[in-house]
Amino acid sequence: MASGILEATPETGDPHETRLEFADNRKLIDVCGAFDRNLAAIEAGFGVAITRRGNVLSLHGEPAAREGAGAALGALYARVEQGRAVEPGDVDAAIRMPTRAAPRRADQLELFDGGRVEIHTRKKVVEPRTPAQKAYAQALFSHELVFGVGPAGTGKTYLAVAAAVSMYLEGRVDKIILSRPAVEAGERLGFLPGDMKEKIDPYLRPLYDAIHDMLPGKQLQREMELGNIEVAPLAFMRGRTLSNAFVVLDEAQNTTEMQMKMFLTRLGEGSRMAITGDPTQVDLPRGVRSGLAEAIRVLDGVEGVAFRRFASADVVRHPLVARIVEAYDAAARAADAPDR
Repeated sequence: MASGILEATPETGDPHETRLEFADNRKLIDVCGAFDRNLAAIEAGFGVAITRRGNVLSLHGEPAAREGAGAALGALYARVEQGRAVEPGDVDAAIRMPTRAAPRRADQLELFDGGRVEIHTRKKVVEPRTPAQKAYAQALFSHELVFGVGPAGTGKTYLAVAAAVSMYLEGRVDKIILSRPAVEAGERLGFLPGDMKEKIDPYLRPLYDAIHDMLPGKQLQREMELGNIEVAPLAFMRGRTLSNAFVVLDEAQNTTEMQMKMFLTRLGEGSRMAITGDPTQVDLPRGVRSGLAEAIRVLDGVEGVAFRRFASADVVRHPLVARIVEAYDAAARAADAPDR
């Protein structure tokens, strides 16, 4: 039972009702959100009806649904008790992975002994919002080479960058290197003006955006000037040995087989690699095989390598994105099905 919550059955003895009594009504207001929007999200997520009277919430629905909704409310209340805000993403995470426990941890690795997984960075605490994200986050800290494979919007790159920043702040690695292949997504951009940095920055912008979420601007600028944090296209990795670094390769489906082998063999002592990509969004020229697909085939079963796969259910952007991914997957399956 979460601290500050007293659960009781109603005097009516209704088997389809569960009451949750909260010790602090002000904290409960933060849990419910403006105009009870968080309660509405939990109702929709679990298929329950929630009635609020003062500091008591009455949950109506099937036993399993009430249990899940109660656990989600308990997790959000525990979050507020810790002095942390409840954002829409936190409500979504509580619905996907309901739990009553939200303990504070002194050391990052202790997070994986049970309870809620949190990745601590300088600007924010990043929490996995689906079971697949949680397994992926755990793999990032327990394996030297991790492949995150699945559709866009599942948090593959964001969690990898968060893990890189966390390990850097803890002193477990000395450098962070973020990379992706500079491949046009079919737009034929043509000549781009400016120096080399100005030419390649548009390809690397998603990586800059992610790391800006993790570190204050001045600290990030200083670390980049010192060379401790580097954002570079894949071509710049050739000939290097990356020791004591956390290296993230994004959009790996757009690497060729030779590029992927080159990148994987850069792994040096004390380093970790996270490779992310969506095999369904390959922008390579026709007839060129994806290095990501080949690496998945070749490295399957190799000790020290972890593969974590995501599905449309793990999309944490707008709900419509998940439905779009599902629609494209269904169309692809229909196209591959043999004619009858």
